Amino acid sequence: MLFRSLKPLLADERPIRLIWLALGSAPVVEFAAQANPDALVIDLQHGLWERATLEAAIGAVGRRVPVIARCAENSHSAISQALDAGAASVLVPLIETADDARRAISAGRYPPVGKRSAGGVRPLSAGLDAMLAADREVAIGLMIETVEGVENVEAIAATPGVDYLFIGTGDLAMSRGTVDRQVIDRDCERVVRAATENGLPCGIFTGNARAVRQAFERGCRMAVSANDIDVVKEGFLTVREEAKEDARGSTHATPFSF
Repeated sequence: MLFRSLKPLLADERPIRLIWLALGSAPVVEFAAQANPDALVIDLQHGLWERATLEAAIGAVGRRVPVIARCAENSHSAISQALDAGAASVLVPLIETADDARRAISAGRYPPVGKRSAGGVRPLSAGLDAMLAADREVAIGLMIETVEGVENVEAIAATPGVDYLFIGTGDLAMSRGTVDRQVIDRDCERVVRAATENGLPCGIFTGNARAVRQAFERGCRMAVSANDIDVVKEGFLTVREEAKEDARGSTHATPFSF
């Protein structure tokens, strides 16, 4: 196989913990993989990723841990480039209708199922048989993150070829024009219910361990346990505060430590 498949995890009943990566650093992806997440998400929509760096990151970890590529947009070019780089799954943003869902699925699968073009350095190097085998393991995830997407979520979830749904709460709140917790919670419940009724796992972007537990308790199967921006930022802030504490507590000279 060209990559570690996400599909066995989706077919299981266990929660799937994700690490979200936006900083565009292949070494950071390798460090994240050492934390043994269930899967990694590489954010091509809002992250700092370039094509060659994406290829390097997936090449380093893609056979050990499933890599989900959150695409820049719902287009043949964006989806095929992510899969050509070796991603096990694409997470397609801003899905609002069943037609949007069908377009994403078509772009993510080779003929006769879809219209994905055969190409890419990594797939071509493995040969046609490996490409066809990998195609059967590609997972297509769809992001529900607008009011229109929520209103059409039942039809979206029922579209043949969808492997999972994923809620983008930030964009959803902007689309609703409110951060009212109860309003957004009702939208999330509707998306989770539509996914469950169609036998699909549902994921959600979460920012901390408590939110991850709450997401699983409310029926989500996938949640983000860490993201590289917060990990790096909080790491530096923690070091700064520790340095301040050391400076306040130091009353005499001590030997250097090595």
